[in-house]
Amino acid sequence: MTDFAVDTGRVSRTGPIAPRSALAKLATALLISIPLILTIDVLSAAVAVMLEIPLLLLAGLRVREFWLRTAVLWIAAPLSAVTIALYGEASGTVYFEWFVMRVSDGSLALAAATALRVLAIGLPSVVLFVTVDPTDLADDLAQRVRLPARFVIGALAGMRMLGLLADDWRALALARRARGVADQGRIRRGIGMAFALFVLAIRRGSSLATAMEARGFGGPGARTWARPSGWDRGDTVLLVVGMLIPSAALTAAVAFGTWNFILGPSVAV
Repeated sequence: MTDFAVDTGRVSRTGPIAPRSALAKLATALLISIPLILTIDVLSAAVAVMLEIPLLLLAGLRVREFWLRTAVLWIAAPLSAVTIALYGEASGTVYFEWFVMRVSDGSLALAAATALRVLAIGLPSVVLFVTVDPTDLADDLAQRVRLPARFVIGALAGMRMLGLLADDWRALALARRARGVADQGRIRRGIGMAFALFVLAIRRGSSLATAMEARGFGGPGARTWARPSGWDRGDTVLLVVGMLIPSAALTAAVAFGTWNFILGPSVAV
């Protein structure tokens, strides 16, 4: 069964948030993200981003890792802003107009709010999820949230297997190159490799399921856990911070009249 061995070593990180419970990190990311979805205005998004900076600094990510993990957000935010600026609802002074594109005061304000909103929602979610160990999360979901152990362990095993797909793809590419069939027909080669990878994943999944059943992972009795799920004062503090950030951002938006509820009329004046 060595074919199913997966490295479960953890990345060593320092910082007050790094050792916190996986469930606390997950809950904090949701507490920050969900309220900010309700409004799209510059003030609430800017306040949220400013308040999230200490949270990001204390997460324990190295500088290079932070920029690599969040690179897609720094690309998506300006791209979404450009799209909204060109095609968003026009209001106020129109600065540029051509065909269906129209840049105005309203579209520019909406573009700025959209870019900041992407960062305000995405940055804490990405950073906190990066520091979550899948095994810790599975332990918390099964022991504290009381999700079915069979479902949690099966999902954990599936996540651990995802890391093998990249290695399998490289092995397939090297094998085809060694046989002299990887030099032409890239589309055809890609389709063939994708099908081979699909078949290999099914076989590995079936064998893994059989091995887990043989070891009693699907048994009806109560499970025991090698690592009890813990919760301490630091986890509670992290949850409180996750509630305070969106609360302060939305309160500022309402107080200054910029609240713009995306599912209803704006209360801005």
